Formats: sequence, structure tokens, C-alpha cells
Amino acid sequence: MVKINQLEIENIKRIKAVKLTPTENGLTIIGGKNGQGKTSVLDAISWALGGDKFRPSQPCRDGSVIPPILHIALSNGLVVERKGNNSTLKVIDPSGNKGGQQLLNEFVEQLALNLPKFMQQSNKEKANTLLKIIGVGDTLYTLEMNEQRLYNQRHAIGQIADQKAKFAKEMPLYDNVPKEPISAAELIRKQQEILARNGENQRKRENLAHIKAEYSKGIAELEALHKKLEELKYDLDIAEKSAENLQDESTAELEANITDIENINARIRANLEREKAEMDAENYKRQYDELTSQIEEIRKAKTDLLKGADLPLEGLSVEDGELTYNGYKWDNMSGAEQLKVSTAIVRKLNPNCGFVLLDKLEQMDNDTLKEFGEWLEKEGLQAIATRVSTGDECSIIIEDGYSHEPEVKKTTWKAGTF
Repeated sequence: MVKINQLEIENIKRIKAVKLTPTENGLTIIGGKNGQGKTSVLDAISWALGGDKFRPSQPCRDGSVIPPILHIALSNGLVVERKGNNSTLKVIDPSGNKGGQQLLNEFVEQLALNLPKFMQQSNKEKANTLLKIIGVGDTLYTLEMNEQRLYNQRHAIGQIADQKAKFAKEMPLYDNVPKEPISAAELIRKQQEILARNGENQRKRENLAHIKAEYSKGIAELEALHKKLEELKYDLDIAEKSAENLQDESTAELEANITDIENINARIRANLEREKAEMDAENYKRQYDELTSQIEEIRKAKTDLLKGADLPLEGLSVEDGELTYNGYKWDNMSGAEQLKVSTAIVRKLNPNCGFVLLDKLEQMDNDTLKEFGEWLEKEGLQAIATRVSTGDECSIIIEDGYSHEPEVKKTTWKAGTF
């Protein structure tokens, strides 16, 4: 990994003359009060290594008649210079050959020159950067899209299932009614059969009356119609025997059933509708459970995908499209953890870049700085940072554009000391 061995800066923004030898591994803090030129040091480094897109709008210090001078020696032997009125870039390799910005871009990560830019991204943007680095972004994106689609589908089906179940519970349920609607035509057919039989009985009764009338008439004509009388007597005996045990059937029950058929069928239909509503609710519940199972499988696939990935920091992950570290989202991480995560991801973007620049670390207490510094040493990384302070945690102090060492110089972090 390439690191900064030494830098010299003159007449850039608020800087008059600054010389710094950063610690190889760990945290180098540039201290000083507000407006003295601390941030100008980081801006100068970014301009020197990152190219003209990092060039300040007014690079030359106010009041200076001497153009800006930048001189940075890197651990790979390269020397980077910008000086003169045009501040033209000059990159000299160990062999004395000249190079340019393209050579620097091979090992200088742009976000390493502006780590706060990464830290200020949304949590989803940070997660996308991580996924891009480890090469699982497209696969995870597909899984997340499928998960979201199934989640939306399950949500809609769950709402329908709840509505169906609630609707079924609110519907009436009648006891002691048939399972299927009653046919009015069948009842009417039975009624007609009974009426037909009763009509036949009535015909027989009328026939009896007619024979009786004829019999009475025959008696009057007994002498002339004796033979006829005997025949009629015979017919009378037969007719009486045929009608003797006849009994009319009642249609009252059928008539009552016909009258009440709509009420009965209404109850039957209500029961059938409730049964259908209950079956619909159960069907949607089954679909909901199936979708839940599919979502769980996708989430497991996402977890397995990240478990097998080459992550830049143990404990890093992506959950629901957001970056997490040891199970915590960005806003629940400590300041040191945020710095660790950001630095680790930026380093992974370009493993050849062994340094990062950090501005405005004054919001962090000494314990946080110590924890972060120890982690940098352990990882073999170099960080150059600014902090509104003149304490002994600072490697150099910038005052009125000049650098000087603090009363108690502390340029490296060591375990157990600060």
C-alpha cells in the first residue's frame, strides 16, 4: 500500500509554510485553532494527488507573490510536485522518469482524499458501495427486488385474507336448514300429483252420484228397464266398492313449504356464502404462508451471499438494503466505528491506497481518537486528520499558516497510551 512519507506546502489557501512527516501507521492529527490553515493542508494534499478537480478556486494564499508549492514524497518512491504560476503536476518515479495523473490514479483512491464525502452518503448509498466492492451487488439487488415483490404481494393477500375472515364472521349462520337450496318446482310437482289424485277421487264421487241418479230413475222405469236396472245394480256395487276406502291427501304442508321456501333458501344461501367466505379466507391465508416461506428463503440466500463475500471489515453486512456493522445501522454506530467502516470500505475500493484524509475530528473525544488510532495501526493504515485543538494529541499545530510541533509531541498511537 502506498502512503505519504513527507509533505511540504507553501502559499496555498491559508498555508504559508507547512512541513509534515506523518506516522506510517496510525493517526496523524493536524491541530490548531479555527481559521489557521488546518483544512488547507488536506485540500493541498487532495489537489496534489487527486488532480485538478480538487484544485481550490483560489489556490494561492492572499497577499503572497510567490505561487503555490506542493511537494509530497510517497512510500513507493514517487515524488509529486506542483509549483509555479500554473501549478503544473510533475510526478517523478524512483528511476527519475516523469509520470502524470494517470500514474497517481492507479493507487490513489478519490474517496480517500475526501472520506467525509463517503460518510455523508445515505446508508443505502454506503451499502451499494460495499456491495459493488465485493462484487455481489447485482445478485443481491435481484434478491431484494424479488423479496420486495413477494412482500408486497403477501401484504395485499394478507389484507384480503383478514377482510374475508372478518366478513365471514359477520355473516349470519342458520341451524336446521338443508345444505342445498330447495327447488320450488319439485314441491309444486308433488302438489300437482296429489291434486291429480284428489281430482280422480272427485271424478269417482261424481260418477257415483251419476249412477245413483240413474239407479233412481231406473226404479221408476223398473218394469221397462229391469234388465238395465240389474246392470246398473252391478255397476253400483262395483262403484261403491271402488270408492269405499278412498281418502283425500292434505296439501297444507306443501303449501306451507312453498310459502316459506324463499325464507328457507335465503338461510341456505347465507350459510353457503359464509362457507365460501371462510374457504376464501383460508385460501388467502395459505397463500400468505407460502409467500412468507419464499421471503424467508430469499433472506437466507442474501445472508449466505454476504457470508461468503470478501468483506473489508469483519462484522460488516447489508440488511434491508442498508449498511450495518456488528448488527448496528450507521446512526447507531459510535464515531470510531463509523470511521473504521468508512476507512475499511474506502481502502477496499483501492487496496493500493494506504492512507485517508479526515477533516474536523474535534467532535470526537480522546478515547474515540485513541480507539480509532489503534485500529489504524493494527490495519497498517495511515490517516491524516485535522482537529480544532492544540493538545498533545496533535502531531503538529498550524498557527497563522505555519506549522510547529506542540509542546508535547505525539506522532504515533501506542496501545495503552495516548
